[in-house]
Amino acid sequence: MPGQIIYEPNPPPDPSHIPDDVEKLAVKLDVKGFLSADERKGIEMFRRAADYIAAAMIFLSGSCNNVLLEKDLTFDDVKPRLLGHWGTCPGLVMVYAHLNRIIRKSDLDVVYVVGPGHGAPGILASLWLEGALQRFYPKYTRDYTGLQKLITQFSVPGGFPSHINAQTPGSIHEGGELGYALGVSFGAVMDNPDLIVACVVGDGEAESGPTATAWHGFKYIDPAESGAVLPIVHVNGFKISERTIYGTMDNKELIALFTGYGYQVRIIDDLDNLDDDIAASMEWAIAEIHKIQQAARSGNPITKPQWPVLILRTPKGISGPKTLGDEIIEGSFHSHQVPLPKAKTDKAQLEALNDWLKHYRPQELFDPETGAPVEEVLSVVPEKEEKRMGMRRETYDAYRPLKTPEWMGMGVERGKEESCMKVVGEYLREVMEENPKSFRMFSPDELVSNKLDAVLQNTGRNFQWDVASRARGGRVIEILSEHTCQAMLQGYTLTGRTGVFPSYEAFLGIVHTMMVQYSKFTKLAVETEYRQPCGSLNYIETSTWARQEHNGFSHQNPSFIGAVLNLKPKLARVYLPPDANCFLSTVAHCLRAKNYINLMVGSKQPTPVWLSPEEADLHCIAGASVWKFASVDEGKDPDVVLCGIGVEVTFEVIAAAALLRQLSSSLRLRVVNVTDLMILSEEGTHPHALNNHSFDTLFTKDRPIHFNYHGYPIELKGLLFGRPGISERVTMEGYREEGTTTSPFDMMLANHTSRFHVATAAVRAAALRNEAVAVDAHKLEAQLKHMAEKERQYIYATGKDSDGIYAVPKFE
Repeated sequence: MPGQIIYEPNPPPDPSHIPDDVEKLAVKLDVKGFLSADERKGIEMFRRAADYIAAAMIFLSGSCNNVLLEKDLTFDDVKPRLLGHWGTCPGLVMVYAHLNRIIRKSDLDVVYVVGPGHGAPGILASLWLEGALQRFYPKYTRDYTGLQKLITQFSVPGGFPSHINAQTPGSIHEGGELGYALGVSFGAVMDNPDLIVACVVGDGEAESGPTATAWHGFKYIDPAESGAVLPIVHVNGFKISERTIYGTMDNKELIALFTGYGYQVRIIDDLDNLDDDIAASMEWAIAEIHKIQQAARSGNPITKPQWPVLILRTPKGISGPKTLGDEIIEGSFHSHQVPLPKAKTDKAQLEALNDWLKHYRPQELFDPETGAPVEEVLSVVPEKEEKRMGMRRETYDAYRPLKTPEWMGMGVERGKEESCMKVVGEYLREVMEENPKSFRMFSPDELVSNKLDAVLQNTGRNFQWDVASRARGGRVIEILSEHTCQAMLQGYTLTGRTGVFPSYEAFLGIVHTMMVQYSKFTKLAVETEYRQPCGSLNYIETSTWARQEHNGFSHQNPSFIGAVLNLKPKLARVYLPPDANCFLSTVAHCLRAKNYINLMVGSKQPTPVWLSPEEADLHCIAGASVWKFASVDEGKDPDVVLCGIGVEVTFEVIAAAALLRQLSSSLRLRVVNVTDLMILSEEGTHPHALNNHSFDTLFTKDRPIHFNYHGYPIELKGLLFGRPGISERVTMEGYREEGTTTSPFDMMLANHTSRFHVATAAVRAAALRNEAVAVDAHKLEAQLKHMAEKERQYIYATGKDSDGIYAVPKFE
């Protein structure tokens, strides 16, 4: 076929332009004979056993009573649908075996994070061998019965999926999407000084943007207060159907790359002495980690320490089938997923599968009477159960509740103006003081811009390569990569602590899919009996489209709200507190909450404080309330209900209510504010959803409602759909994807959320039932349109909003 590329197994990379002397930068070790005979045999047998189980999991069906190959396989023994990724499994098993050995030898605390998430068969096999599966899932006993269940129920309905997820003991990382393992690992070791996270990064995953930035994660780890990450880059050369970038790089290029990042590099590629090479390299790496930590903890930190990184080169799918007909399998992309895809129907492939599994010699690995792993297989497994990687408490039961300071004393007097972010920054500073080892902020380079910099009064940025902050600890991680902030926050949260991710509104969407993957992990964790609750993932979204005084259209995007709304309802929480006191109440609540994705949206600019601290707390508990001070006759018997959701758009609702009092004494308004967006959901669809009776007490049973909403109106439509009779009486405005570098009020005008647009909607709706309004409705609408146009003309003539446009409305 023209253009077809024939891949040879593990071809040598082309010569590089890197000077030969770069290789001197890599660590050289004498590895031959490093392991004792017993150690080598134990590792070799563990690897064979786990590789055998992993391969069998991909292929053998529920009707198979031959999982230890007492006889030749038949077509009936093969699953009807073959799922799984074999190619990465032997490498993951290899690392697992060697980590077991060094944990057992040195009594280490190690969590294993796996980037190639579809390597679940290799991890599950290892977990079964060490007894972790039986501990958390009693049906997977370490005998023939349990082994048969594990093998035959893999990747079928009701069994473990083909990727690592929250059901997998020891996991703190969703394996459904690549790129986040390294960042998660760095988050996990923060404030865990004795923990080492061994993180395998596949060479396919290494091509992703999140991984590329996460290599810098160690620069935000103070070794005096935190643990260490040991990255293990598995270079096996291929992804699904093409070479990997790292696979085409020779050792000199990889050494130059990682040395430039700041690592000390060790290449593991001695296939003739592979186990000795890995064992020696791991011992060297652990020694380097301890040297760096001891120096920092003794008060003599090393300047820009070179943390170790291991580059493991092995053939793709090592120990699997070598060839299939004329096709090369081991060492090529053909081993990536299912090496023998037609084993269910093709005799030659079935025979190849039979030969492949038999070459592991399972009769030497499992007791012929019981099916349990023999003693030699388990000789490298840590003796202490709590040290086994599938049983690490950090991964499933480590939550430390925060001490949340009383916020009301920090509240702002009603009637004043204050930035939501300023008071929240002061509150979070107190949270850091109260929780010096269990709370951090993970922020892009926007903390000061977002007016949260009060947190820096008593702490600093934990940036170890900056001479100003080196060796000073610090509760703030500020790196201009939303991906890395998200990944670190995930690792920190899933290992028991709590964090906050503040960001410009427009750029939270960068981590949309990461947030969704995390929510999937959380959903399954909540449904998995042995996993205990962990803190919530907390986002503060500010620098919003409604107040972009100097940024343009690119910085105007509230779409992350919709991303959270699409999550499983029991996980998703979206709050739009209307003022500083409500934001304080909301933050305090979210920091105490468990297992949720919390999104809090607010303004960094000074805005009116509508409610006293006590009123704000009651308002936030209810999720919404009638604001009587802005309503006619405290909201009784209204012609129309106006509802604000969001800081700036609520201001416009209040301004519209005040304006209408001047222009129409006949129009009766009720003003409602919603701070908990989820209460609007159809009854029964969300834990916070108002029942229909409560909804009607707020919004009336039959009066028109106009919503002025911070996000996209279609989101509101989705929430309200299903409420009885709602579609006939609701109008709404929100962000219309209109913007530029302009004034705040021009943004309100452009998106039809200004007080003039709100007032016009109120007049139109009220005229349908109130004749006194109807008789003047046309004149009122024309007047409001004229006022809006005059404001727009003033803005474009002067480059600013008119004086007094944001004066607090008066209701006298």
